[in-house]
Amino acid sequence: MKPPLYHQIHEIIRLIPRGKVATYGQIAEIVGGCTARMVGYAASAIPVDSEIPWQRVINYKGKISSRSGGSGELLQQELLEGEGIQFDQLGKTNLKYYRWNGETELNMEN
Repeated sequence: MKPPLYHQIHEIIRLIPRGKVATYGQIAEIVGGCTARMVGYAASAIPVDSEIPWQRVINYKGKISSRSGGSGELLQQELLEGEGIQFDQLGKTNLKYYRWNGETELNMEN
């Protein structure tokens, strides 16, 4: 029996290493059977103080998406900068440099 969708998404997010990011769409593709929006909902359900590195999930433009309920974007950027990820003046990071190559790491796990 397959685990619930949010659980699957959270388990993929756990695999994103420090200093790397993944996009909502990238995670949706890895999980299969879901959309980037569903990944966004699952990521937003992760408590800020969780061990799941929710901050490492960003949008396909290399930017932090707005979170409901306040200034979560500022915290997310601070956490990512603390991991060495750099953002330009427009709040965008270089996905060519910081994007997690999930397939390589996932294949090593199997």
